Amino acid sequence: MGTAEESATAPGASQAILVTGASSGFGALTVRALARAGHTVFAGMRQTATRNAAAVADLAWYAEKHGVAAHAVDLDVTSQRSADEAVGRVLDRAGRLDTVVHNAGHMSLGAAEAFTPDQIGDLHDVNVLGTQRVNRAALPHMRDAGSGLLVWVGSSSTRGGCPPFLGPYFAAKAAMDALAVSYAGELVRFGIDTAIVVPGAFPSGTNHFVHAGAPEDTDRAAVYQDRYTDVLDGLGDRLAAIVPEDADASEVADAITRVVGMAPGTRPLRTHVDPGRDGSEVVSAVADRVRADFLRRVGLADLLTRGSSL
Repeated sequence: MGTAEESATAPGASQAILVTGASSGFGALTVRALARAGHTVFAGMRQTATRNAAAVADLAWYAEKHGVAAHAVDLDVTSQRSADEAVGRVLDRAGRLDTVVHNAGHMSLGAAEAFTPDQIGDLHDVNVLGTQRVNRAALPHMRDAGSGLLVWVGSSSTRGGCPPFLGPYFAAKAAMDALAVSYAGELVRFGIDTAIVVPGAFPSGTNHFVHAGAPEDTDRAAVYQDRYTDVLDGLGDRLAAIVPEDADASEVADAITRVVGMAPGTRPLRTHVDPGRDGSEVVSAVADRVRADFLRRVGLADLLTRGSSL
């Protein structure tokens, strides 16, 4: 029989997993999919006693009904203290932390000029700095264990065809993607894998458009609304038109679960789940191959895992 550390990292073995932004959408679906696969999953969400109390109750009901290990944990990714405390609670309950799924994010919709700099800063605070806070809380424990996995939920907008009026959100997701790629090389010598799961547009099954932030400068927003009414008012319908009717947001959760279940070192750097086929997968294949070739040329091939060196 292997050690506890070996069993936690073996393919198919049960892991202790923290999922951020897990009150709804991809996050909630991922928590349930991972729990059904036999993992002990901690659903990070803000305001568990107030705003998200219903989500906490629903998760508890689901866990009891299906006999799975899924627990809510209070986590606000805009607070380092909250991130530290959430990771501490996971360690207290599970005794280890094997995987972090960076899912927390916030979307915006509107003319880029009409968003204030503070608003764009807030988007980066959630989508980018939030991952950094959680990493700083979790990685010391993973490094001590000599194993682990970071799963970053990205966006096909980073390299695929993307419409206008989502610019601040797309910029934040691109920044997160760049950070994830850098982390991949910086963590591999500690035995920690990096996997970026890249969803395309899913018009249903998430609350992205419903909860999207709007620009505060309404005067400037109105100027764009006059010229681009057809784009702004019909963007969701345009995206839905290129997505097959049977596309299901749970496909993203299933992809994350498959990646988590793979053997360390064999996980692909990037996994696309894009029913609308916006071209991100094609561009990313080239970009990731260029990165791998460059690292080999400068004598850093050991920073590439088997799964990320194709």
